[in-house]
Order: sequence, then structure tokens, then C-alpha cells
Amino acid sequence: MTKSVQESLLQQILDLPHAPALLAALQTALAEEQQKRLAFYNLISTEENKSEFINGEIIIQSPVKHQHNEYSGLLYQLLNIYVSQNDLGFVGIEKIMISLTRNDYEPDVCYFRPEKAINFKKDQSPFPAPDLVVEVCSPKTESRDRGIKFEDYQNHGVEEYWIISPDDRVLEQYHLEDGAYRLIKKSDGGEVRSFVLPDLSFPIAAIFDKKHNLSVIATLLS
Repeated sequence: MTKSVQESLLQQILDLPHAPALLAALQTALAEEQQKRLAFYNLISTEENKSEFINGEIIIQSPVKHQHNEYSGLLYQLLNIYVSQNDLGFVGIEKIMISLTRNDYEPDVCYFRPEKAINFKKDQSPFPAPDLVVEVCSPKTESRDRGIKFEDYQNHGVEEYWIISPDDRVLEQYHLEDGAYRLIKKSDGGEVRSFVLPDLSFPIAAIFDKKHNLSVIATLLS
């Protein structure tokens, strides 16, 4: 949500004669939501499946399909080798909980620059907003990946956001510019160059194909 939209919404509320009562009801609702969030934190300590807290609702994800797991794993492998080799921070996968102002997410892959990662403890959890988030879509998650998560990552300054469509083997790359995401690339071919890792570029095919992935890794290690 842009600043102008926020100001417009605030003004609409202030124009209502029952604005104080509305504010009180909102505060009560948010307090109840916070209690649900605390219960969620207790739940995830024993929950093995991917779990997220979104706008007061606990979302327990179904186990991922082989294709989803393979693509997120290939991308993680590539990014982690590059980041580890160059001491560029930390790459997380799957059960990394990031805690934003209101919601908690477990992105498929995420990256933190050194200035954030240097402060992480061995028992770190949850994590702050990453610099890069990657979500691999499924039919059940796509609306959230393109909706609430897109807006939340944008509003919390996640500089780069990738959405991967596994069935089509398409990568969408968004970059934060003036507080809003701009679509940089949407393609099933060619190369992708990261903004938060500006010296890293590789074929999009390396996300979806083991041979391409190993070729890129061999180049990184050479």
C-alpha cells in the first residue's frame, strides 16, 4: 500500500462520526489477533509442516510436491554456494520463519545481506525481513504469493522478490523502486541478474534443470 493510499484511507476513517468507536474496535481485534499469534508461536515449535500466520489466521501448508521441492532446492543450492564462497551473508530455505509487523511467513528461499546476517545467533528464530524472497507457487498458495505476501514484502522493504511458476517454468523478478515493486523480468529463458547480489547472473534454466544447475555451480567453483 502506497503512502497516498494510506493517507486516503486514514482520511476516510477520520471523516466518519464514529471514528473513535471504530478505532476502539480495531484495537480490540488486533489485541485478540496478537493472542492468536502467540498461540501460533507455540504451535510451530512442534509442527513439522510449513506454517504461517497471515492476518490473524494460522495457515498450515500441505506437504510440497516433488517438483516444488526440487526447484526450490536447486535454487537454494546455487545461491548458497555463491554466498558461502564470497562470504555474502546467509541463504535460508523452507522452515525459516520471517516475522514482519503483523504476519509471519516461511518463504521457500530467502537471502540476507551480511549486515543483517552478522547479527544472527545459532538459535536464531524468527528472522527479520530478508533482502531477497523467493516463493515457488502452487495452486493453493498463488493468490497469497501474488497478493498479501507481495504487498507485505513490498511494504517491509524486501528489495527483491521472485515468484516461480513451476508448471510453466517461469521466473518473475520484481525489484523495489521508490517503495513499490517493478516487474523486471518474466521469462522461461535467458538469464536473471540479481539486484541484491549484483555480480550473480545465471540462466533461468538452472532453477529447473539439474544439468544446467550443475554447470552454473561448476563455473562458480572454478
